[in-house]
Amino acid sequence: MATSPSSSAQAARERVARRLRDLRADAGLTGTELAARCGWTHPKTSRLENGRTPPSPDDIRRWCLACGADGQADDIIAQSRDAESAYMEWRRQVRTGLKRLQDSYIDLYRSTDLFRIYSPTLVPGLLQTEGYARAVLTGVAALYDAPNDADQAAAARLERSKIVHEPGHRFVMVIEESVLYHRLGDADAMAAQLGYLLTAGALPAVSLGVVPHAVERTLWPQELFHVYDDQLVSVELMSARVRVTQPSEVALYLAAFEELRGMAVYGGEARALILKAIETLV
Repeated sequence: MATSPSSSAQAARERVARRLRDLRADAGLTGTELAARCGWTHPKTSRLENGRTPPSPDDIRRWCLACGADGQADDIIAQSRDAESAYMEWRRQVRTGLKRLQDSYIDLYRSTDLFRIYSPTLVPGLLQTEGYARAVLTGVAALYDAPNDADQAAAARLERSKIVHEPGHRFVMVIEESVLYHRLGDADAMAAQLGYLLTAGALPAVSLGVVPHAVERTLWPQELFHVYDDQLVSVELMSARVRVTQPSEVALYLAAFEELRGMAVYGGEARALILKAIETLV
C-alpha cells in the first residue's frame, strides 16, 4: 500500500511501528535477532518498525511471541487495522463491486447529525439522481477495473440518499459552478440531475451553495471532502479515500469549508446558475 498523503493516516501507522520497536527494545533484541526468531530477513524487521510496510496479523503475532509479549498481539492487531483503515485504496474497496461500497456508508450516515460536503467536480452523492449516479459509477468501475454493477450500486446510492428527508440530520453542501457543466450521462440524464438540484436546494434540511466562476476567490478549489459532525473528514483522492481524525487536521478542513461556503451563492442566485447550465444542454 502506498504511503498516505495524509499525516493522520501515516501517524497512525507510525504509532503501530513505534509500539513494535519498543517491544523489541524492551526484550533486549537486536533487529537481526528478532528477524531470526520470526523467520524473516532483517530488512523486513526494519521496514515494519519504521512504518514503511504495514504488518500483517501473522507478522504481529510472530513479533510479540519473539519478544515474550504474546498477550499484546490482539491489541496491536486491532490498532494496526485501525491505522490501515485511515487510507483505503479504491481498488481494494470496489474489487467485489460498487454496491457493497455504497452500503458500507449507511451506519456512518445514520450516526451523523451534521454533514458538510464540498465538491469541486461532481454533484454530491446524496443529491444524485439515478441516471447521473449510474454514469458516475460506470466510470468508476471502468477506471478501477472493477465488476460493473452500476445499476445496483446506483439504486443503493439512491436508497442511502433518502436520509436527506429523515429528521435529525442537516446537510450543508458547497459545489463549484463547474460541477453544473461536467456532463455525466446523456443530455436527458444531466437535465434530470440539474432539475433535481433546483428542488433539492429547497429541502428543509439542505443548504446548497454554488461557488460562481466569477467570484473573487479567497481560497482556490480543494479536493472533494466530507465532514461528519466535527469528528471525521473523508477526503476522496484519485487512488484512495483518506479518513482524517486528527483534531488539528479536522479543524483545518472545517476552516477551509467555511471559507468556501462564504464564497458561494444560495437560494435564487444559486438557482439562476443552475438554470443557466440547463440552458446549455442540447
